[in-house]
Amino acid sequence: MRIWVGLGNPGGKYAGNRHNIGFMALDRIAADHGFGPWRRAFQGLVAEGRLGSEKLVLLKPETFMNLSGQSVGEALRFYKLTPDDLTVFHDELDLAPGRLRVKTGGGHAGHNGLRSIHAHVGEAYHRVRLGIGHPGHKDAVAGYVLHDFGKADQNWLDDLLRGLCDGAPALASGDSARFLNAVALRTAPPRPSTGTARTEPATSPAPAKAPATKTPADPATEPPADARSALQKLADRFR
Repeated sequence: MRIWVGLGNPGGKYAGNRHNIGFMALDRIAADHGFGPWRRAFQGLVAEGRLGSEKLVLLKPETFMNLSGQSVGEALRFYKLTPDDLTVFHDELDLAPGRLRVKTGGGHAGHNGLRSIHAHVGEAYHRVRLGIGHPGHKDAVAGYVLHDFGKADQNWLDDLLRGLCDGAPALASGDSARFLNAVALRTAPPRPSTGTARTEPATSPAPAKAPATKTPADPATEPPADARSALQKLADRFR
């Protein structure tokens, strides 16, 4: 069994926030892979299901972001699982919008949800870092993450969430490379080869040849006119 946790803040006020992309990821996975209904447990919402042969518990803590570790720690203790059985989906300022990375262990980089999980279960868990971009200045971060995704974000966001669903079975089986490849096929699909562009259709007729024209002679190279009389020409032939 594994536990996948999506980070976010509860309530409709925050539902579309950049900070809630972890909730969005789990909602899409649960819907696309036929997980059971969400129910209340462990100070959050839980849905259960299978991906391949792996049983999964999806958890969305409702403790608000800064106290996420309370919910996560309670769930791990209940199922008698270790941090190695835990994967957390969260927003990542240090990745461009639509980019994704997987990571195991390490620091929390100032993310309050991860900071809380570190405090309750340690740092040796797995993360799926979902890029949302950076506002450009640290003083703008709070307002940025607690603001809804814009219309311009919807295409890449939908591609990213679809890719997560495509690759979820691989992630559950521990195949991170195949998971990342499945996401990439949605977010950065290979371009079809088009070959060398033609300037005209292959079946177009050859253009008709223009009629030949004589180039006028340069006057400086023309031979001078013969001014001799007929008698003079005849006399010159016998010289």
